[in-house]
Amino acid sequence: MTEVGGRIDHVRAEIAAACVEAGRDPREVRLLAVTKTRPAQTVREAYASGCRWFGENRLQELRDKSAELSDLGDLSWSVIGHVQRNKAAVVVDLAAELQSLDSLDLAADLDRRLEAVGRTLDVLVQVNTSGEATKSGLAPGDVDDFTLALRGYPRLVPRGLMTIALPSTDDREVAACFDELVAVRDRLRDRDGGGWDDLSMGMSGDFRLAIAHGSTCVRIGSALFGPRD
Repeated sequence: MTEVGGRIDHVRAEIAAACVEAGRDPREVRLLAVTKTRPAQTVREAYASGCRWFGENRLQELRDKSAELSDLGDLSWSVIGHVQRNKAAVVVDLAAELQSLDSLDLAADLDRRLEAVGRTLDVLVQVNTSGEATKSGLAPGDVDDFTLALRGYPRLVPRGLMTIALPSTDDREVAACFDELVAVRDRLRDRDGGGWDDLSMGMSGDFRLAIAHGSTCVRIGSALFGPRD
């Protein structure tokens, strides 16, 4: 087994343990392997260990890796970073999912391009639950109007919400970010009569806490692949 394979097995075991502790089914939580800055060979090693979902936030890097790994037919790419409108074509061409939607201008551009190629795109709306000015995402109070406006872009399929928690060593502060996302999700469900099932929250340092608070997708990079250069 490769070092990457061993790390993946360890993280999967931790996800399963966190689910059991929270009274949840481990199958409810998707592992998204974050491979930004990692070479294509690392993606291959993770794929060989059973990973099928990979997250990228640099679109040129995504384009390069996708070309190099085109033989892996059931690999799915998730875009997890801020997308400028002039890069929307890369998302439409290569991504199965966009986890960082927070702009109606981008939504309109994506919808137009998706219609042209006859496909849809799963999206998660990014919510800034930490209140940090340096982070992308909508303020929690703006999500209701934003998601109503998304109904005008039928090629985008809203699946849920995404957030990045406060980088704090205080679990109460981190948990508050996750609870805020759950509250927004519950508000949308009450309005729409359901849906909004996906909650992408939790990274290498806080995914166990995120699972305890209802995460359905954890975005893991360094715990799988070691520190970045």
